[in-house]
Parts: sequence; structure tokens; C-alpha cells
Amino acid sequence: MSLLARPRPAAQAPAPATPASPHVPCAWLALLAAPVAASANSPVLILPDMAGSLGIRTATATWLVTVFAWAMAVGTPLMAALLRRRGLGATLRLSALLIVVGTAVVAVAPWLPLAMTGRAAQAVGGAGLVTAAMSLAGSVRRMGVITAGFGTLGAVGPLLGSAIAGTSSWRASLAVGAVALLALPAVMRRADLSAPEQTTPFDGRGAALLVLTATALVLVPRYPLPAVAAALTSTALLALHIRSHPTGFVPAALLRTRAFALSALIACTFATSYFTLLFTIPQLLRDRTDWSTSTIGTGQLVALLVGSALSMVLAAASAGLGRPRVLTILLTVGALAPLTAVLTPWAPLLLLVATLAVFTTSAGQATLAVYATQAAPAAQRPTAIGLFNLCYQLGGAFGPAIAALITLGG
Repeated sequence: MSLLARPRPAAQAPAPATPASPHVPCAWLALLAAPVAASANSPVLILPDMAGSLGIRTATATWLVTVFAWAMAVGTPLMAALLRRRGLGATLRLSALLIVVGTAVVAVAPWLPLAMTGRAAQAVGGAGLVTAAMSLAGSVRRMGVITAGFGTLGAVGPLLGSAIAGTSSWRASLAVGAVALLALPAVMRRADLSAPEQTTPFDGRGAALLVLTATALVLVPRYPLPAVAAALTSTALLALHIRSHPTGFVPAALLRTRAFALSALIACTFATSYFTLLFTIPQLLRDRTDWSTSTIGTGQLVALLVGSALSMVLAAASAGLGRPRVLTILLTVGALAPLTAVLTPWAPLLLLVATLAVFTTSAGQATLAVYATQAAPAAQRPTAIGLFNLCYQLGGAFGPAIAALITLGG
């Protein structure tokens, strides 16, 4: 199936993961998924404060961002596998437990490694909530509400993190992801929480190889040579495993589906660009202007909110526009964002770059996620969502590391 093939009407895209999914209002799904974006982005403006508190360099403090993105990346397919095998109830309960425990650890951790452990637990829990919400979406329009909410709270994240850190502490600013737990009672009342029947054993080796591959890829921007070598080795082992276990943790048929593969690759590219710019633009504005931190945060917030709102408009209009036009818009705007950042001689234009970047990644995640899952059989749609989001979250891991190399000297 070609990625550019004529799309099915929005009402047919893709079948809900559970029978009760249409009865969960998308506002609750957005609340379930979006706060993790605020948690991921809350350190953007307070990295120096975090570094000073922990007695480390600012560049080293970016590990708290990278480990969060890494845990989101590897946690997403694992949580998708849990959703497929144990159902929505088990996924939501484990996700909530991880968020609570991780937030408690971050609140008291005196050392960077312990704080990173807490952030990882928060991220895996958040990955489970995002996977659950997207599995209940059922259409581009509903997926657009979720990803626009994701983009909006991601936009609010930097300023919110700065404000909370200013009035309380940076540790409190990393706890905003726990707001998602407010949506749990409503979602669990309306959705089907039963566990599906399973006839095949869990592919532990495939899962381990995928985690190793994702981990090596996340480390490429920081340790290029050893990470590339590790990534190539683990990718080769994973390919051999998929060949011998084509229906395992990573289904071979899904990888051979052009619509899924291209959607996931484009989503990863968009996310890498967005997260790189998200962490680079504040530093560039500090260097090129005399704006205060609050002015930079406010300007970036407005720019990202505008881009998030526009992304929801595109997601809602995508069925009428058709797949080729939507992809043309996304690819064009996605290319303009980094080019403008590199070439603009006028610093305030960097705020427009933020608008273009969040528009591309939010609208792209909404539309491409549906394109990717449409290509999968109904039984494999949780797996498709998990692997698609893995690619998106890899961009979330690459971006801050690349930004650190650009603005903080690695």
C-alpha cells in the first residue's frame, strides 16, 4: 500500500483498539496523554538551575532530558505489548504506578543518577498513558485533538517549568506529568479494561533487541562511534531475529508495509527537528537579543500555542484535503523550520521557527499515526502504535542531545 494512496474516509480510520473507545470523550484522552509533554519540556528554561542544584555542568544536566526521551522511546513499544496482551486496565494501572514512584524519586534525589532513574520511571509511565490514549482515538480528528493537546502542553512546558521552579523548585516542575492521573477515573469507567485472549508467547528476545537498538540510537549524538557500532550490531541481530520470528515482538509484515515504514520515518524526522529547535531557540535568543528569560519563555509559548492550534486545524481538515496534499504541506513546512533557523538574520524570526516546528510535528503525529495504523491488521494496531511512537520518541531523544552539541558545547 502506498503512503500516497487515496485515504479512506475519516470515519473508517482505523478501527478502535477496544469496543468502548468511542465512548471515551477525546478531551479525557488528551488529558491522559498531554501532560507528559509538559513534563518532557519543563526543563528547557531551567537547565542551569538544575545543574547548579546537583553540582554539575549545564550540558551534563541535559541527561535528565535525554533519559526521559530514551525511556519514552523504549517504554512505548513495551507498553504497547502490555496493552495488546493484558488489556487497557493493566496498562493504565502500571503506568500510574510508575508515574507516582518516579515523581517521588525525583522529588528527593540528591544525585543525578537517582534523578535520572526517577525521570525514566515517569517517562515509561507516560508512554503507557500516551499509547492507551492513542489506541482509543479511532480517527484522525480525535487523534488530532490528542496530539494538539500534546503540542499545547509541550508548548506550555518550558514557561510552566520556569514559573514553578521560580516559586517552588525545579523538582516540582518535573512533576507536572502527574496531572494526567486526573483523567484515569473517567477513562477507566468508560473503556473496556478486559484482557484479550492470547495464544502466542511473549517474544522476550525480540523486545530486548529492540530496546538495545533504540538505546544505541539515542546515544549516537553523544557518543557517535561506539553508539553507531552498537546500533549496527543490535540492528543486525534484530533483523535476524525478525527473519526467524516474523510474528514476534516486531512483526515482519508490518515493517514491509510501505505506509507504516514511511510514516514512522517521517515522524521521527519531524520530531528530531522539533525537539532540536525547541531546546536550541531559547539559547539562540539569549545570545542574539537582550530579552529576559521570562520574555523568551512567553514568546516561545505564544509561538508554540499558535502552531499547536494550526496543527489541530490541519488534522481536522485532513480527510477533505487528501493524503498527498497533507503530506506536501507537512514536508514543506517541516523543511522551512530548520532552514529558517539557520538562515534568518533577524533573531525574533526564530519564534516563527518554533511555530512551524510544532505545527509540523503535532499535525504529522496525528495524521501519520493514523496512516501507519491503517496499514496494520486490527490485532496488530497496538503494536503499530507502539512502534510508530517509538520512532517519534527517538526524535525526542535525538533532539535535545543535538541541541546540547549545538548550543552547550556537548
